[in-house]
Amino acid sequence: MLGLSKKIGIDLGTANILVYEKGKGIVVQEPSVVAMDTETNKVVAVGTEARRMLGRTPGNIVAIRPLKDGVIADFDVTELMLKHFITAAVKRRRLFKPIVMVCIPVGITGVEKRAVIESAMQVGARKTFLIEEPLAAAIGAGLPIEEPRGSMVIDIGGGTSEIAVISLGGIVVSESLRIGGDRFDEAVIRYIRDKYNLIIGDKTAEEIKTTIGSAFVEESREFEVRGRSVLTGLPKNLNITSEETVEAFQEPINAIIAAVTRVLEQTPPELSSDIMDRGIIMTGGGSLLNNLTKLISQKTEIPVFLADDPLTCVAEGTGHALEEIDNLADALTSNDGVGYRR
Repeated sequence: MLGLSKKIGIDLGTANILVYEKGKGIVVQEPSVVAMDTETNKVVAVGTEARRMLGRTPGNIVAIRPLKDGVIADFDVTELMLKHFITAAVKRRRLFKPIVMVCIPVGITGVEKRAVIESAMQVGARKTFLIEEPLAAAIGAGLPIEEPRGSMVIDIGGGTSEIAVISLGGIVVSESLRIGGDRFDEAVIRYIRDKYNLIIGDKTAEEIKTTIGSAFVEESREFEVRGRSVLTGLPKNLNITSEETVEAFQEPINAIIAAVTRVLEQTPPELSSDIMDRGIIMTGGGSLLNNLTKLISQKTEIPVFLADDPLTCVAEGTGHALEEIDNLADALTSNDGVGYRR
């Protein structure tokens, strides 16, 4: 019966949810947003359609992001979102419940782990496994994690940054920060408000980050910002430069670099030598920030490389981990209890 069940890997991200299906690859890649009608308590839209409603809904429609800082902030809405996407992936083969692998941040509490497992089981999973994000990212990036050699990965998602050194199929040293792409957006919003008395929305901040945002400047660029003046309450336009985004991003970037340094300091010398030779791999949407890999390489004096497909690495790795359950037994948690049991 288990062989007839679909195997699904889920990257349950703060910003996006990705679903990997064995044999098909990524079958869902949509924003982690749900639009609810507060009068009827019914779901109006999920994913991309719901994201379009953020900040633009009438009084009775609320667009909710049910995950914050990499963990479930709203259990009920997360369950509804998972049900929507798992049902879409399973489609007609509902007779056989799917086996689900969900990735989680390093170091989340037992209560948070149970919340993720419960959500998956409530929406029809036959069996649920949890895998830590950096391990899934390393698998998705094609790192030889089962070898007795050190591999280091930095995964910067929407809500968290996960830094880990991996060897022999497990995490040796790690650190998780509740800092990710969302914190970069918030930093831009705060910077523009404080410097120019202009209020901008989340989508505008994200557009600034992806268009001209940078960890340091090699080529100056400008972006026209449209927002609402704090002083007059009226719409206002202004241009900001890539140099200003560097200023805005100082705090979150410095926190990530400090965490990377701490992990390297705690890494056993033999594994440190491997990392020096092979470099550090970066994954996640946040790793796409212009010149971030170069800056981390400068600060650590270690080569830093971007994974081939940073946005899907974790989902791909989560799906591939389903095929390696026996080899990864010690690194997984399942709905049977803490740790994987055959």
